[in-house]
Amino acid sequence: MSAIQRIALVLTIIGAINWGLIGFFQFDLVASIFGGQTSALSRIVYGLVGIAGLINLGLLFKPSEEVVREPESRPSR
Repeated sequence: MSAIQRIALVLTIIGAINWGLIGFFQFDLVASIFGGQTSALSRIVYGLVGIAGLINLGLLFKPSEEVVREPESRPSR
């Protein structure tokens, strides 16, 4: 996983936590930290989280790495 994908994953997790707080407690953490939903900083954070979600779409379709196993060697008699 590249550094950009890791950063995108962290931003996506932050966004998911924020949406969870909004859904369960009607509390927007990003808006409360950065001065409301319409402030420039909040809009930047919301935009970055949205871009991160798009980047992570690639992870959904990335084939998983398969473990290659060596055949077991049998002891000779």
